[in-house]
Amino acid sequence: MFKRLCSTAIIFGAAALAPPTMVQAQATTCLPRTALVERLEGRYKEHLAGGGLQNPQQLLEVWASDETGSFTVFVTRPDGISCVVATGQHWNSVTTSRPAGVAG
Repeated sequence: MFKRLCSTAIIFGAAALAPPTMVQAQATTCLPRTALVERLEGRYKEHLAGGGLQNPQQLLEVWASDETGSFTVFVTRPDGISCVVATGQHWNSVTTSRPAGVAG
């Protein structure tokens, strides 16, 4: 009886500490890059802020708007399809100058 009680307590205790299993999946938006760029430039006033190769098969780009503060991060595949990875507000552009006394 004592073994069952301890086993039950351990199982329910572990279940109570486990992360939730019902996490809402974030929908990924994928569309041709040209269509995405038109939308970002027209609707959100965003422009290319930076990017680079994530791997030989994926180009990562960050588009941002100093006017609206919005930003979009997306990955483009070789077939021209781009998938939005993240979006947000309050974009803050970083200057490339270094503070005095910082070695380059």
